[in-house]
Amino acid sequence: MSQSLPQPLEQWFIARGWTPRRHQFDMLAAARSGDHALLVAPTGAGKTLAGFLPTLAELIETPTEGLHTLYVSPLKALAVDVRRNLLTPIEEMGLPIRVETRTGDTPSDRKARQRARPPQILLTTPESLSLLLSYADSFLMFANLQTVIVDEVHAFATQKRGDLLNLSLSRLQSINPGLRRVALSATVADIDAYRAWLAPDGDIHAVTPVIGEQGADPHVAILIPEGRVPWSGHSGKYAAKQVMAEIERRATTLVFCNTRGLAELIFQELWSVNDANLPIAIHHGSLSIEARRKVEAAMAAGKLRALVATASLDLGVDWGNVDCVIQMGAPKGSSRLLQRIGRANHRLDTPSEAILIPGNRFEYLEARAALDAVEAGERDADDFRPGSLDVLAQHVMGLACAAPFRDQELLAEIRSATPYSALTEEAFSHVLHFIEGGGYALRAYDRFKRLTHEADGSWRVSHPRFIQQHRLNAGIIVDQPALAVRFANGRKLGTVEEGFAATLSPGDRFFFSGTALEVVRMDTTDLIVRATSKSARIPSWGGTRMAMSTRLADRVRHFLAEPDQWSRFPEDVREWLEVQKYRSALPEPGQLLIETFPHEGRHYLVCYSFEGWNAHQSLGMLLTRRMDAQGLMPMGFVSNDYALAVYGLKPVTDPASLFSADILDHEFVEWVEQSSLLKRAFRDVAVISGLIERQHPGKRKTGRQVTFSTDLIYDVLRKYQPDHLLLKAAWADARARMTDVGRLGDLIDRASATMLHIELDRVSPLAVPVLILIGREQVAQHEVEDALLMEAEALVAEAMRTD
Repeated sequence: MSQSLPQPLEQWFIARGWTPRRHQFDMLAAARSGDHALLVAPTGAGKTLAGFLPTLAELIETPTEGLHTLYVSPLKALAVDVRRNLLTPIEEMGLPIRVETRTGDTPSDRKARQRARPPQILLTTPESLSLLLSYADSFLMFANLQTVIVDEVHAFATQKRGDLLNLSLSRLQSINPGLRRVALSATVADIDAYRAWLAPDGDIHAVTPVIGEQGADPHVAILIPEGRVPWSGHSGKYAAKQVMAEIERRATTLVFCNTRGLAELIFQELWSVNDANLPIAIHHGSLSIEARRKVEAAMAAGKLRALVATASLDLGVDWGNVDCVIQMGAPKGSSRLLQRIGRANHRLDTPSEAILIPGNRFEYLEARAALDAVEAGERDADDFRPGSLDVLAQHVMGLACAAPFRDQELLAEIRSATPYSALTEEAFSHVLHFIEGGGYALRAYDRFKRLTHEADGSWRVSHPRFIQQHRLNAGIIVDQPALAVRFANGRKLGTVEEGFAATLSPGDRFFFSGTALEVVRMDTTDLIVRATSKSARIPSWGGTRMAMSTRLADRVRHFLAEPDQWSRFPEDVREWLEVQKYRSALPEPGQLLIETFPHEGRHYLVCYSFEGWNAHQSLGMLLTRRMDAQGLMPMGFVSNDYALAVYGLKPVTDPASLFSADILDHEFVEWVEQSSLLKRAFRDVAVISGLIERQHPGKRKTGRQVTFSTDLIYDVLRKYQPDHLLLKAAWADARARMTDVGRLGDLIDRASATMLHIELDRVSPLAVPVLILIGREQVAQHEVEDALLMEAEALVAEAMRTD
């Protein structure tokens, strides 16, 4: 055992029969050198302990009162989980160290005490940290803060929550320049990019990279179904019996689904074949916190054989008794797959076991690509972008709540946050004047005058009520308008979005929390239900769908172009590709294959671009507008992650004219401005920036009220101040998040030079998976499903004929 550990820590390791790993000692060495550090280590390598080891050593060697270490997690549950795991060694060593959590669920009296007498270690979230910085006593609370640990940094560094956290780090560094920053992650592709994100002033050399020991390679398999790989679908529900068989022969299995709706669907499919009546449960973000905690406790106690979950359990689950992870549908990225595989086992030297269930033939190729990427150690690229101005506005208002400030001093502090290092004085001035009065189009309304510019040049909050308003409404996660799902006795099951609730009437039935429910009545905020044994449908939730990562898309393109790889595939997948090659073509990695053909009185154009559902949906809207202008009489389009099919009454003979680069300058701008996309994006940025409050003392606005307020302001700004800060922020969100304009732009850029147009006399094999989507409603009755199945079989037969 190394002599660099204090004796209580050394004895604790010995008592456990453990030896500290190299990367844990490396983290200790970086701390003793005063360096910031980024630890990248696989799940099960003791990352959390490595992050806290320097803190424990310092508090043993130099006991101190007051806040020493701040731990920031992307999830409330992760903070609670870490507290439990951290208290064990502290109690076993008998150390006088207090560890507490502070999240939105923390009682107000405890929050007040934490500010007056903080623990040595405080576990929190980016939003709760931001709120702490809005108090005048934050300067005292953080004056002697030594370390900030950012866990699961990959989960939010590139997002708005990462912007907020980075700005908070800059304020903490301003309060105590000697503060040390630490970040932990299991899945980082570009280590240097994260070092720059973590470092003050983006100084990459100030952050020591620590690479953890690699554990045993995971055992990952693709489940080949009984029969053949399906032509369509993305749930993997066809394999329910086989998945149940895997669950039966293991102690505990985690079954991951990519969406909440699919989680509800897969739970029902598994329950219907659960002949042994094994205890299985469901977990996703729309369930009530009580329901989630109950399931988590049952899982931790070993009372469940399987848990069906979404990304709500991607992070922070330390259940060592999980034997296997099953991914239903395509994984969408190698980093996400690795993160999920890491939920199994939690022992570095023992292989984690995972099974992938592809939903269709394209998803088989994607699953194979993901396995190859994991074996090659390839991670998905992260898209770092400039910090969002709506987040900056929230941060500036929070700091003003703590104390008046001078703009040049604050600008220098903000620029030390890497996402805002290129912030111009002009942009910063726009942010200040937006908080000062809402912008000139809104300057007549006192409720927007949150800041006052004093004669001495300082800025202060205009009225104490704005401080209370900020603390009630601050936060980055903007929930979609939702209704609470409740039984008549008031017990809350969770929430469904207003859009789905609007499709329901009393007597309608839907599955939720694994139970069939019947609508009794609904009001402004609640959907009152009762349990039923009758058939029900699956609810839908909005939000952008996860797209296949660009690196997986590249691997799938290579599969298509390299027949020598096909021997690794199941026979029916291999036959599908061989007939496609014979009847039409398979694109080279750089090519954009376009097929046109007639089918049942319509003319089809199918584009195989592999740029993801969001980009394809956007392109479908643009192409149909352009086809309409050309008199081609388009009727509609369907898309998946791999292809887009547009159909109409007239044939497309010159697809190149549809894909010209100016489509992003003309049709794209016009479409976004006329669609609801921009209004939806504006609603979010208006809430984040503080322009619209979600909550008043003792009362929370409904989602409908928030939307009504933001729509009114949106219309005013569009008419009188089209260059308003928030309209620009909404445009940036609509482009990046809702339309995936980056990948759409890449697609358009390569179209003219690489397009391979094949005219066919009938449907091709490659087109079948996307064409089957036509006519398939989100929820279909059995007779409709039967009719669609017969239609799909006829389509497959026509496509696979080689005559």
